[in-house]
Amino acid sequence: MTVRSLLRSPVQLRKEILAGLVVALALIPEAISFSIIAGVDPRVGLFASFTMAVTIAVVGGRPAMISAATGAVALVVAPVVDEYGLDYLLATVILAGLLQIVLSLAGIAKLMRFIPRSVMTGFVNALAILIFSAQLPQLFGDDIPWLVYPLVAAGLAIIVFLPRLSSVVPSPLVAIVVLTVVVVSFSWNVPTVEDEGALPDSLPSLLLPDVPWTWHTLSVIAPYALAMALVGLMESLMTAKLVDDITDTHSDKTRESWGQGVANIVTGFFGGMGGCAMIGQTMINVKQSGARTRLSTFLAGGFLLILVVVLGDIVGIIPMAALVAVMIMVSVGTFDWHSITPRTLRLMPFPETLVMLVTVAATVATSNLAIGVVLGVLTAMVLFARRVAHLTGVEATTETTSDGVEVRRYRVTGQLFFASSNDLVYQFDYAGDPGTVVIDLTAADIWDASTVAALDAILRKYRDRGKDATIVGLTGASLQRLERLSGQLGAGH
Repeated sequence: MTVRSLLRSPVQLRKEILAGLVVALALIPEAISFSIIAGVDPRVGLFASFTMAVTIAVVGGRPAMISAATGAVALVVAPVVDEYGLDYLLATVILAGLLQIVLSLAGIAKLMRFIPRSVMTGFVNALAILIFSAQLPQLFGDDIPWLVYPLVAAGLAIIVFLPRLSSVVPSPLVAIVVLTVVVVSFSWNVPTVEDEGALPDSLPSLLLPDVPWTWHTLSVIAPYALAMALVGLMESLMTAKLVDDITDTHSDKTRESWGQGVANIVTGFFGGMGGCAMIGQTMINVKQSGARTRLSTFLAGGFLLILVVVLGDIVGIIPMAALVAVMIMVSVGTFDWHSITPRTLRLMPFPETLVMLVTVAATVATSNLAIGVVLGVLTAMVLFARRVAHLTGVEATTETTSDGVEVRRYRVTGQLFFASSNDLVYQFDYAGDPGTVVIDLTAADIWDASTVAALDAILRKYRDRGKDATIVGLTGASLQRLERLSGQLGAGH
């Protein structure tokens, strides 16, 4: 949807504007919290959220997706801040952006097709759990006033039931406004946004990190920058795919990848801690508020800056209970409840369920979505290889030629690679077979050097016993691999 079409659709335009406002409000406590995790001033996280959102709205490949300071990035860069300080962090963010551009041009977005559906489901469910668990410190503790609980309950009720009466204004925004008015009117002493950290009172300014531009500096920041680049791209591409599914549209993953790099470079030069796509705020924008264009993303960044710099005193009095209610509903809406119903668990193959559980468990245990996704993909690969390996079979028959020669024929079927070919050498009766053996690979495919080595070993075992063994039936790519990788199979195939 273009700007011109938005102007012709006042209803959608209103959705985009209000969605941007709701997301901006939800970004404030998150950005402050992530700043604390990274060990920097709250202003660094808030400025990062502003510059990331505004920049990605222009250069990104997935309209309506929100990018800002995130917990995963904060965890990666925290050691840099702790050991070297803020300027090294900014240099790391800029280098990470450059690496993201390089990786995007190298085609990293194409790797998304190797992520199974079960990993995506685990990613979504783990993120929902992390979003919910992040709200728990606001609900449990010795210093939490009892008034917080009815406020959260009231906020949840507004978000759930208001859309049944009217959808003119996003229910999360109504919940925030109503609870703020109630708390201020009755002067209730409950945690507010200003309790999370000081809000900035000036605009971000362009700066150059004060670090020595030497090879030593590069050696210090490069490992963290690479980790940040990979984590950011993984989360952003996974979130983009999720939004694609929700909106039934296709996004440009390559553009999104280098767009994330550009956004991080801009963020680093404006004193921000960097970031990537945020699935929680993206769900508020796309699923709860109905936004579909870049305008909502741009306005989220613009409203954020206005709220914290110009209206900081007003934003500071918003009760955290209102934002907790919003994020709880985000986590409930994000979780794929269908994936854990008894019927789904009964019908779903166990390896698929196991991959989902590994992804969820690893993500929740480490609070790092990238680690969870990587472990989930590795688990899926191992289980897939194991499953395919079990589909390989060897059948033996004995034939007698017209001139009375007894021939033992082995018919091998299936996909031959390292997992299935390692046991192949034990499927033949080297001592008991007659002098002529034919290994028929018509119904098999050769995929790697492990298989060629196994076939070499089989032929060698027969040859050592003075028997004639030949391989037949290979064509195309399988024959080419055999001829290229084997130095011993000669004319027998």
